[in-house]
Amino acid sequence: MNAHRLRPVVVALTAVALAAVLTGCQGDDSAAGAAGASSAGATAGSATPGTAGGTGKGSGTGEGSGEGTSSGKGATAAATPAGKGTGPAKTATPAAGCVTKAPDPDHYDPDEFALYRVEELPGSTGKVNLVIQHGAWGCSGGDSDGKPFVVSGEDSRWAMDQAAYVTATNPITDSSTNQRIGVGELMDWVKAHPDSGLVFKYEVAADGSIDRLEQVYTP
Repeated sequence: MNAHRLRPVVVALTAVALAAVLTGCQGDDSAAGAAGASSAGATAGSATPGTAGGTGKGSGTGEGSGEGTSSGKGATAAATPAGKGTGPAKTATPAAGCVTKAPDPDHYDPDEFALYRVEELPGSTGKVNLVIQHGAWGCSGGDSDGKPFVVSGEDSRWAMDQAAYVTATNPITDSSTNQRIGVGELMDWVKAHPDSGLVFKYEVAADGSIDRLEQVYTP
């Protein structure tokens, strides 16, 4: 009789105890969950500032690069005058048609030469030898009225007919215009003034000897 009465009480107590245990377990799980969430939130919060800080550092690096670029521009601007200063120096260009040094055969004036000496040949030949140097007209100098005739530096010999047509100016004659003279008169003057280097225009006959000689007046 008493045993039957105690069963409901024991069952009720057991139910209450079980409920308490379940409630405690749920409370622990909730606390653990809250703690986990808090920890995760803290981690996420820590990660977020870190990321923001990383971005900030990235911006800082960008500013650093910007400053570096600015410095680079400054260096370039400073280097520009030096670059201009180190460029190739400009040189004066000779006037067209004049030479600044002894010319080679490809640049000789084709119908002019400088006369230096005269050599007699046997009368039977009807010729005399002119000792000449080929050349070309140089550029006018600042202290000269005319252009110099720049010679090759090598003597050549060219036969001239003793009956050739010859004209001469100063200093062979007293005139600044060409005057007709004989071959003998030319030979006498050249022998008395060797290596004068007076410039003459010339023409040749069919046999290749000079048959016309005209002095070029050079003031």
